[in-house]
Amino acid sequence: MLKPTISTELSQLFNALFAPKSIALIGASADERKHTSLPQRYLRKHGFKGMIFPINPSRTEIFGERTYPSIDRVPQRVDHAFIMLPARLVPQAVEECAHNGVRCATIFSAGFAETGVEGRKLQERMVEVARTAGMRILGPNCLGIINSTEKLALSANEVLETPTLGSGRISLLSQSGSLLGSLLSRGQSRGLQFTKMVSVGNEADLSIGEIGNLLVDDPQTEAILLFIETIRDRDRFATFARRAFAAKKPVISYLLGRSSLGNQLAASHTGAIAGNSAAVEAFLAENGVMRVDIFETLIEMAPLVIGRDPPHRSRVNVVATTGGGGALLVDNLSLRNVSVSSPGPAFVEKLAAREIRIEDSLLVDLTIGGTNPKVFGAVLNELLQSPENDAVAAVVGSSSQYRPDRAVMPIIELGARSKKPIAVFLTPSAEKSARLLTDASIAVFRTPEACADAMRAYFTWRAPSSVPAPLDCIPSELTHIAAGNGPVSPKDANLLIDSLGINRVRTIELPVSAADDGTAAALSDLSFPVAVKIISPDIPHKTEVGGVILNVANPSTLREALQRMLKTVSERKPKARIDGFAIQEMKRGLAEVLVGYRLDPQVGPIIVVGAGGVLAEIYRDIAVALAPVTVEGACSLLRKVRGLAPILGYRNLPKGDVSALAKAVSAWSTLAQIPNSEIQEAELNPVIVGCEGEGVFAVDALIVRKERMAL
Repeated sequence: MLKPTISTELSQLFNALFAPKSIALIGASADERKHTSLPQRYLRKHGFKGMIFPINPSRTEIFGERTYPSIDRVPQRVDHAFIMLPARLVPQAVEECAHNGVRCATIFSAGFAETGVEGRKLQERMVEVARTAGMRILGPNCLGIINSTEKLALSANEVLETPTLGSGRISLLSQSGSLLGSLLSRGQSRGLQFTKMVSVGNEADLSIGEIGNLLVDDPQTEAILLFIETIRDRDRFATFARRAFAAKKPVISYLLGRSSLGNQLAASHTGAIAGNSAAVEAFLAENGVMRVDIFETLIEMAPLVIGRDPPHRSRVNVVATTGGGGALLVDNLSLRNVSVSSPGPAFVEKLAAREIRIEDSLLVDLTIGGTNPKVFGAVLNELLQSPENDAVAAVVGSSSQYRPDRAVMPIIELGARSKKPIAVFLTPSAEKSARLLTDASIAVFRTPEACADAMRAYFTWRAPSSVPAPLDCIPSELTHIAAGNGPVSPKDANLLIDSLGINRVRTIELPVSAADDGTAAALSDLSFPVAVKIISPDIPHKTEVGGVILNVANPSTLREALQRMLKTVSERKPKARIDGFAIQEMKRGLAEVLVGYRLDPQVGPIIVVGAGGVLAEIYRDIAVALAPVTVEGACSLLRKVRGLAPILGYRNLPKGDVSALAKAVSAWSTLAQIPNSEIQEAELNPVIVGCEGEGVFAVDALIVRKERMAL
């Protein structure tokens, strides 16, 4: 049970969830072939000592336990109800539980928000009834809870046919109920034990964030694993993740749905490029959550980071008793941009004085001669003390299968007192050695891919980002534009840019009539060549419809360009409203950059930077962060975009005005701080980056407000 270090209300919720004294099984069945019979059998099988009240009006007893026709006939207050009824009967059961003082109800049944609008309405009504009575709901569409420490196996997951449940120090929250079983079985086969496992289902009431907060205060939980598909309650999730980091309880996540099929496209480049998964990944990283790419890594990684802080640097030395196995790991580390370093000449000389000969290379290959506890132990000990690395990866070959004393035991002995993380990859199927390492709290991996993935996740782990201070003063015109409805006019788009202190290229607007009268010829004071662009609230991407003509050389050819553009656009977009033309001076620079803002439906405001121009969607070379960002945060974001390396001083190329660009990115991100804003997306593309000291200039703005687009 939870120690009284938190409020009484949270303590009662924790105990109702994880340590109930009484459980009602609503819809319990005596038919062992049915899933509705499983929770009762599993509770007793795995040692639950509390009261169980099967609820079934057609029976008097089930598996030796007296049954009751309804929850109101149970002779005492119930801590936790597990509801296993058809969806149409669940609301009544929830109401009866709420009226009879049940503290918490887990809804196993499906058929609610996951089915559509009507199911969501039904789910919302149930939650309203429960909250009015002070009862909490887990689910619906969830497989339940396991607390091995308290012998609680309140679930219909058939993984609980396992003979025993070991108790460990890792907790799991999963949005997939079936994957809860997969993680439990795979973990137990590796000797990794869980303390608490929760299938959260639809998170209609209790969310990952709220349950995670309980686990942060749980003294039996030292690390928290997440199997997630989406973020449903970002504020509570962020609070939980940040509290976990502060409590030194690492959070490791596996995010499902990172392919392009899982991303909802939006109107602007920003939406098309920064799909949902990119936003969620940024959200996780900026709240101190590690993300792994491989399912096996999620199971095996926790011992690598328990009790540790994020690294300040990212260099790993690899030592192996098998050249092939070591090369496999080095290759996989390199593929994930993990910096593999050599031990250095001084290290080689130090070992040579002890008659241990190695080469100064990226792989410390001890070959078969390294399967000797004295040799392997001496090399590993020196690596763990070396200032030239921040972690050590050890690869052990065939000796690990039958002779763990040769290389595995030195790892265990040295790992117990090492301040550096050690990751171990065993090339054969060496379950005895794997168990020995796991029991010694050393991370052991079955594949080089999972080992490298864990090292990447560890080296990219960062403390939660700081939250920028709110704006001191928001210009009234900015608030007016953001809170409005309908299309944003070019004038308002430019005003928004100006209000944020971002430079624009010089622009002159001409009416549609300029294509036929002499207005265009009068622009002799404009610096030619110029760019001509159509102005229309119905055309967000002008290039695709012939709405952009570049390098118009002089006033005499400008009128012809306007006529040609008007004809082309009218043919390709006959229903589009044409408000006029924008004549812009052609700016040259070192790079074109996309700077986008988006209100993501799951994680809130995000800022996106990437290689800009008309090919932005093809290259998808971007970096994403939560908005707003500081200037320093913007600089960090820019360094993540490969296409911007040249302007950062790559190989002595001319440096761009990165300082001005970072200030522009930070300024654009403050759109997130405008109260009552209706802006869904706002993009500058391109932003022309001049040489160092020359500044940056926004060329085009696309603002999407209430799902209607405007230039």
